Parts: sequence; structure tokens; C-alpha cells
Amino acid sequence: MALVNEIMGSSLMEKSQFLGSSNFLVNRKHNQFCSNTVLVPAQRKRIQVKRASRVPNLVAAISENLDLVKVMPEKAVKFKVRAVVTVRNKHKEDLKETIAKHLDALTDKIGRNVVLELVSTDIDPKTKGPKKSNQAVLKDWSEKSNLKAERVNYIADFVVDSNFGIPGAITVINKHRQEFLLESITVEGFACGPVHFSCNSWVQSRKDHPGKRIFFSNQPYLPNETPEGLKALRERELRDLRGDGLGERKLSDRIYDFDIYNDLGNPDKGIDFVRLTLGGEKIPYPRRCRTGRPPTDTDMNAESRVEKPLPMYVPRDERFEESKMNSFSTGRLKGVLHNLIPSIMASISATNHDFKGFSDIDSLYSEGLLLKLGLQDELLKKIQLPKAVSKIQEGGLLKYDIPKIISKDKFAWLRDDEFGRQAIAGINPVGVERLHNFPPVSKLDPEIYGRQESALKEEHIVGNLNGMTVQEALEANKLFIIDYHDIYLPFLDGINALDGRKAYATRTIFFLTDSGTLKPIAIELSLPQTAPSSRSKRVVTPPVDATTDWMWKLAKAHVSANDAGVHQLVNHWLRTHATMEPFILAAHRQLSAMHPIFKLLDPHMRYTLEINALARQSLICADGVIESCFTPGRYGMEISAAAYKNFWRFDLEGLPADLIRRGMAVPDPTQPHGLKLLIEDYPYATDGLMIWSAIENWVRSYVNHYYPDSSLVCNDKELQAWYAESINVGHADLRHAEWWPTLATPEDLTSILTTIIWLASAQHAALNFGQYPYGGYVPNRPPLMRRLIPDENDPEFAIFHADPQKYFFSALPSLLQATKFMAVVDTLSTHSPDEEYLGERHHQSIWSGDAEVIESFHEFSAEIRRIEKEIEQRNKDSKLRNRCGGGVLPYELLAPSSGPGVTCRGIPNSVSI
Repeated sequence: MALVNEIMGSSLMEKSQFLGSSNFLVNRKHNQFCSNTVLVPAQRKRIQVKRASRVPNLVAAISENLDLVKVMPEKAVKFKVRAVVTVRNKHKEDLKETIAKHLDALTDKIGRNVVLELVSTDIDPKTKGPKKSNQAVLKDWSEKSNLKAERVNYIADFVVDSNFGIPGAITVINKHRQEFLLESITVEGFACGPVHFSCNSWVQSRKDHPGKRIFFSNQPYLPNETPEGLKALRERELRDLRGDGLGERKLSDRIYDFDIYNDLGNPDKGIDFVRLTLGGEKIPYPRRCRTGRPPTDTDMNAESRVEKPLPMYVPRDERFEESKMNSFSTGRLKGVLHNLIPSIMASISATNHDFKGFSDIDSLYSEGLLLKLGLQDELLKKIQLPKAVSKIQEGGLLKYDIPKIISKDKFAWLRDDEFGRQAIAGINPVGVERLHNFPPVSKLDPEIYGRQESALKEEHIVGNLNGMTVQEALEANKLFIIDYHDIYLPFLDGINALDGRKAYATRTIFFLTDSGTLKPIAIELSLPQTAPSSRSKRVVTPPVDATTDWMWKLAKAHVSANDAGVHQLVNHWLRTHATMEPFILAAHRQLSAMHPIFKLLDPHMRYTLEINALARQSLICADGVIESCFTPGRYGMEISAAAYKNFWRFDLEGLPADLIRRGMAVPDPTQPHGLKLLIEDYPYATDGLMIWSAIENWVRSYVNHYYPDSSLVCNDKELQAWYAESINVGHADLRHAEWWPTLATPEDLTSILTTIIWLASAQHAALNFGQYPYGGYVPNRPPLMRRLIPDENDPEFAIFHADPQKYFFSALPSLLQATKFMAVVDTLSTHSPDEEYLGERHHQSIWSGDAEVIESFHEFSAEIRRIEKEIEQRNKDSKLRNRCGGGVLPYELLAPSSGPGVTCRGIPNSVSI
């Protein structure tokens, strides 16, 4: 507001001799008032009409000033209003962009400019269409073309009739050669006060998109409340965003559509690059954003790929903004350099370098990749490195930051209590379950996989139950399990046939100690049964001597590698990235930008389509980072799809439902969040429940404001179309599942939206931003293993027995695999400078024109800040052993705020990395 006044000088309202037209317009539901009465100043005094929330107060205010106002039932007259248009500049431009910018500045003077037009909420009785202002151009584009500021404000003046009504939309035509990022428009001069348009969109040149761009004001409307003047525009904008489902998408398009995952392989490169199509009856999977690329030459059902650095299509407004892209590119550059040097070494050296000991790993943080590993001289002899790379090496970019897991206690990862602590306070705290039956039971089909009876016996664990029997421990809720048997076993033959991969299907049993920590007491390692008499299962228990100590370390490493694969492919990628994409696509296709539910979801959809596209291009694709660095290899996405088919249920993805599903909590209406945790010091759950409740309360107040009764929910055609399309098209392969929640009441809507916002914000944060702090030290969390554990009858046992440490490091990822993995999780764990965190919004006070909603959001923001302080206090409480103690990392992954970089904390609004 101050910016507007500063640019405009004295108010146009003061200069005008008339305001409005024939009556008062009051929007009862949204507390918006606009005077359309012709006001003529008397005795050169002026009335200030403020927004009022109730009609009686408004009438009283006018009555008190009747001596100042004379109502004139005259014909409509014209007056001026002014728009301040904020455009965001690029920090860096390439030569082509610079030339185009100068050309635009020149041609702007001769009429190839940016043209705007205001559209009223009212219908013109003559034309039967919405009332419109004259067309206005941005006056000062050429004069400000050389400004280097991040944001530049331009002026446009409109002339409107006094019976124009309230502006509800503005159209924009870009006659320049190149696009520009329109951040916002504020129009001042109407009696209702400033009218705000939060745009945040790229406006394409008319040569690329001939039609007018439509932007609606920040005033929300349910479909049946849409003013007459905006109805046609509302429908047209949605039609444009849906497209026709045909043809290949241009990078400048803004079209949202669905497709299957048929672009992960590249059959044109050979049989090794063929991958199964995900999505359809054979292999169910969520849908992704359609690009419309042509098929490959060798398989008409596979979509051709776009290889990096060329960009993949996502709708233009979904692409990273410049600061985010710069941050991501810097991380990628860092990753390329971290990958480049080991890759070169692997190609010019006869051996694939293994870590020889802990000092080799330490040198990645102290000296970098080349020094101390004896590679620098060898490399320089064989390959002439660019000077830039040499300078970067000198500047330390080839060094890795010290991961948090070893920052306080270098040997913490070796302890069993830390292994157990990470199960409930690490980067994958959603895999642990209460053990209901002992021994655990497989759900795999015995006709396909044979009888899968567990090798775990009571004698394996009874000595670690503090004097309890197994049955007593089960009944006291003292036994817990991380069970990866069923998810890995169907794929083990394929995984173990891969070069440099060896894996088991693991089960890990934990005992809950009196101090509230989890103690691992047995690990079951399973392989597919090759013959009726073959030994396919073994149990490793805590060590009693030097040999069993190394066996135990190897067993825990295999569990960690399994956990890393499930974490990345199922809990992280599938449950927060892939399953959210259909809801986002459907929201843009079915919910108008003026729909209140779209306004609620908008910050929680930011960047997700772009990061998912980048994942398809380089992370989850054939020979991508996930295949290269994680145990499942080329079977990773098949494991993800199996989890989607057999495990994923939207109705159980909310935090309380998930905790109850895993047996980690039981319903208890006497507790603050309606349930009782079986592990009281479960940092992910205790912090998460506070965040969940804050989101739920905010969403409930928002929903009840717009939907005071169920009929409004049922009769909202856009809302119902969004939810139906999310299920029937976006999750088409599971559309007939009986567990999908119904959408018939405000409480139904509150539950669905809370789950979506939780998954996009807090759940993703808890699973993502600890990847480098915990996984950057590879022995703590190896992403893959290369050797099985030998028993006394194996030929390898003698090698293991002679030098167990050497055997341990030969089983871990190689130098190339480890550094590549470290570079990737370093990038994925990084917050960008433009991150928007839970409780924050761009245009904080004007994203909605509804004053009550803005006030409610401020209360939500205050609650998020209160929760952050509560988390800080918990991390100082010495009674909470899983988040406080000597060398113990505080649990901050659900602390809402963060600075940029790798911080191991912060909850962004959306899945944005």
C-alpha cells in the first residue's frame, strides 16, 4: 500500500470529482464492500469510506456524514484508476535474452507493448458481457529496461465508468518478443480500496500464445457465487489449462494433463536400458504430468527421452524460479564435480577404488577427493584437467561438509542405541512397527514364493527382554520390528544377479528399554530358497566376541541398506512425490484460481511437478542415480510400484492413521491428539502430532468458513470434479478401492486437505532434509552392499576372519558409488534461498481478499512459531534420551523454520526438492 501511494503520489480518489455509480455493493460472505454511489464533495471536504463487515455499521457511518455527501442520481461519468504492475527481473541473462530485452525496449515505444484491461464483476446490460475498462499500456517499460533491481514496478492508467462496479479480473497481452514474470498487480482508485491480483506467472509473448492472459483478483468465490461478469472467464481459464490432450507440449505451455510412467527407460540405447511401464492394470502406479513426446524408434509404447541438460516439459509456471534454479544448479555442479573425478579415475585405473579404512572416508571431509587418496598426481599425469576444476579443487568445492551424524560423536553410528534411535528419530522414522506376533509372519503367496517361515526363535531374543518371556514382552508392547522381508524377497534373485550388489530381505527386532530407547536384539537375513534343503535364512544377534561383533556390524549395514532403499523409493518418492502429483494436476485442471480451496492448496503445490520431472530425467530413470547408488538397482521402481499396489492407502496416509496402522499408537480420546503413543519419546511422532493438529485446525477453520453445511460441499462442481479426477484419472489403477474417503461433508473435506498438506509439507520434510546429515557418512547408512555375510562353511569366511575391517569396507559402496551418492543427497538435503516455510506465504496479507481468513492464517502462523519453541525445549530435556544426550543429535527435522543450505531442519510448504 505504501509502495502504491509512493508511486502514485496524491491519491487519484482525491483528484477525482466523482466515485462510483448508483448503489452500494456489499459481499456479505466475504466482508468486501465497494461503494458505487456517485459522491460529490461539498465544501471541498472528502469522505473516507472504509471496508465494513456489517451493513448496519456501514449505513451508520454514511448517516453520520450526510452533511458532507450529496447523492446525485446522475448518468455515469468517467474517472481514472491506476495499476501498479510488479515484474520480477532475472538476475542473470544470456546474450539472447539481453538482445531480446533491448529490442523489446525499443519496440515498446512504437506500440509493441504490454496491454492491460480491467474486467468488472458486473454484466454490461447492453453487450450482455462483463463491463470492461479501456485498454491501457505499461507506460514506462522502455525507461526502466536497464534497471537491475529484482522487482520493477510499472504504471498503467485506466478510464472506467462510474457504474463499472468492482474489478474482478484483469487481462494482459504481451506484444514483446520474450516472456516476463508478472508477480502482482494492485489497482487503486476504486471506493472499495486497493484491489490486489497475486499473479506469480510467466506471461508469454503474443507470438507464442495469441490469447489474452487472465488474472483474477484475490477475492475467492465458490463456483455458484461467481459474479456474472467473471463466469465466462472462469470457465475459459480452466479450459485453457486442461488443453486437448494432443500433441507435444512446448516449454512455454501452461497445460496440465496426465500420463503413465513410460519414459523411465530408453530402449533405443539397448536392452539394458529397457524399463517396464508403470501405470495400468499390469503394474499400477500414480499418473505423472503429460509431455506428449513422440515414441522411441524401437518401442512405440515407450516415450522418447529428453536427456539433461535439456529441460523436460512441465507447465511454465511450475518451473523453478531463478534463485531456486541457481541453487539447484550449484548443487548439481557440485555433484557433477564429485561424480566426475571418481568416474574419470574408474575409467583410467585398473581397480575400482575401495575405501581402505575410516581414514579414507575422513579425508573426503578434510582433504577432498584427490588429496590423501593418492589420486591427484595419477590423475594429472593422465588427464589435463580444466583450470576451472583445478581452482575449484583449491577452493575446497571438492570437499564434502562434515555430516551431522559424526559432528558431535565420530563413533555414534557404531552404537546399538544409536541404530535404534535412528529408527524413530532418523530420516526414515515411518518403517518401525509394533510386533504383534512372534515369530513374524510373511504375507507372500506360498504358491509363488514357497513357505516363508521365519528363522527367528525365542532363544534368539529371550536373553534381551529384561527377564520377560516373549509373550509377556508382546503383551507389554515392548517388542517392535522393521520388516523388509516381503518387500525385498520377490526381487532378490534379480538384485543379487546385478554386478556389485548383494542383499538380503531383512527383519530387525527391537526391545523398548525402561529408558524409552530401542535396543536391536536380533536381525533375520533371508534369501530366496534355491532348493528344499537349502539354508536360506539366518539370524544374527548382538555380539559376544570379536568375530560376532563384525558379523553384527555387517548385519546392521545390510539392514541400513535395505532401509535406505525403502526410504528413498517408497516412503520418500512414492508417498510424498509421486502420489501427490495427481492431486496437483487435477487442482490446476478443475479448480479455478479464484476457488478458495485452490488458494488454500496453492503454496503446497509449488515446484512439485518440476522436481518430479527432474527425478524422471536423472534420478529414477534407467541408469539414473537411484539405480546406480541404491541396493534395488534396476528393480527400484518395480519395488515402488509393488508398494503402491499392496501397501499405499490414501485414507491411512495422515499421521494419526499411519501411527495406528503401524501399531505405534492406540486411539485414546483423553490424550491431546486423540491417541496414545506406545513409545512416549518418539520424536517424529510427538513433534509431528503438534504440526498435524495445527494444520488440521487451520484447515478446519478455513473449510467451515466457506462450507458451513454439507450441501455446499456436495454442490460445489469444481471441488467434486477435482477430487473425482484425482482418483479416477490420477490414481486410475486404484480407483475402485473401497478405502477412498468420501467427499460429502465439511469434515470429509477437512480430513482430505489436511492429509494432502501434511504429506506435501511436514511428512516430506521429515523424510528428506536429513539425508546428507545422516547418510553423508556412508558407514552409518550405506545405500547398498556389495557382499553377503559369510558363515563358517563359506570360502570367503577365511578372508573375512583374517581382516574383518577390510572385508567390511569391501562390502560397503565403492569410492565412486559413495561419492556419487553423497553428492546427490547433499543436493536433495539443501534448502534454497527462496524457500517458503509452513506458516509463511508470498504476499502474506493479501493472498486472499477475505479478512477473516487472513486473520485465521495469522493465528496458524503464530501456532507454528509456538510449536517451534516447544521443539527447542524438548531437545534440551535430558529425560528424552532419543533427542538429548552426550553426542545425541537433537531432532529438528520437524522444526518449521530454516535458513538456506543443509541444516537438517525446516518444513517447506511443498515438495520442492
